[in-house]
Amino acid sequence: MGVVKLGDVARESRLKWTKSKQDVPIVGLEHLIPDEIRFDAYDINTDNTFSKRFVKGQVLFGRRRAYQRKAAIAEFDGICSGDITVIEAIEGKMVPELLPFIIQTPVFFDYANRGSAGSLSPRVKWEHLADYEFELPPLEEQKILADKLWAAYRLKEAYKKLLDATDEMVKSQFIEMFGNPLSSKQKNELKRLGQCCIINPRRPNIALCDTDKVSFIPMPAVSEDGYLVDMADEEYGKVKKGFTYFENNDVLFAKITPCMENGKGAIAYGLTNGIGVGSTEFHVLRPINGISSPYWLLTLTRMPIFRERAAKNMSGTGGQIRVSASYLNHFMVGLPAIEEQRRFEAIYRQADKSKFELRKSIDAIDKVIKSLINN
Repeated sequence: MGVVKLGDVARESRLKWTKSKQDVPIVGLEHLIPDEIRFDAYDINTDNTFSKRFVKGQVLFGRRRAYQRKAAIAEFDGICSGDITVIEAIEGKMVPELLPFIIQTPVFFDYANRGSAGSLSPRVKWEHLADYEFELPPLEEQKILADKLWAAYRLKEAYKKLLDATDEMVKSQFIEMFGNPLSSKQKNELKRLGQCCIINPRRPNIALCDTDKVSFIPMPAVSEDGYLVDMADEEYGKVKKGFTYFENNDVLFAKITPCMENGKGAIAYGLTNGIGVGSTEFHVLRPINGISSPYWLLTLTRMPIFRERAAKNMSGTGGQIRVSASYLNHFMVGLPAIEEQRRFEAIYRQADKSKFELRKSIDAIDKVIKSLINN
């Protein structure tokens, strides 16, 4: 078929919902997941002014703030926000199963962003999207390509479920070994968290020149699943003031909303010259030798029940509410023997190895999907 415009093989659906909304799935932008072709979240029986109808098999594209990369195939009928463009393949010109993969490509999102208008809430119109050009094979080849892409995507989903299951196993093991940290009955003697670790340790005298390198870790460099995802080297003289200081094996805890509620936190490791500096929105929890393990501290402070309790004790105004160091210091927890913590650390590390291999497999599948689309 060669090079085509999206508007030649797909169209915007402008169906309206005119019946009762009782028990009908309602989809807003918040229900679409960035970079995911599928979604299963929706509201039901909520007050709304939405009237745009979609049907199973159509693609829902987030036209507001397209840089968020939200586009997914509908697997049920429903109503959606006006900030979602509903797109469907034209019969006889494009295989419907291929459409979501075309729309989910980085080049398509880049193209959509360039056509977005508005300052605070930029939106892109279908007329711009319709002019997007791409290579499209004949229908017979489209079907074969779509089958391969969906097979790869289903395998990716299976690996992601294994990742989630591994995370749940670690949390379950923590509870099994140490009990619910919020329970009034604890397996171990209650201690203040401030007795289990050093919270926000003071910066020592450092024998570094201003031109020596250290690791710089801003908030985006810490993931919501407990990892450092990016580190950059900076000259010590440029970052020694105005940032949070930490060392290898310290635990970082995001104290500001919504990063705290989302689970941002990680163990610092591999730091250049053994030193890291980062966002002032981190609390630092330093393990005490013979008393606490960084893996026990990290898992404790990333437990949803721990974060939920911390969220109820945040202070501040507007979007600037934070967990105080005092709250962490006075949080009462059953302190396990260091030998038990090390047993848990071994389990955590083994799970980490499994997750590393799963993430490698997921990355490899993403490359296969990208290759299939580009070729």
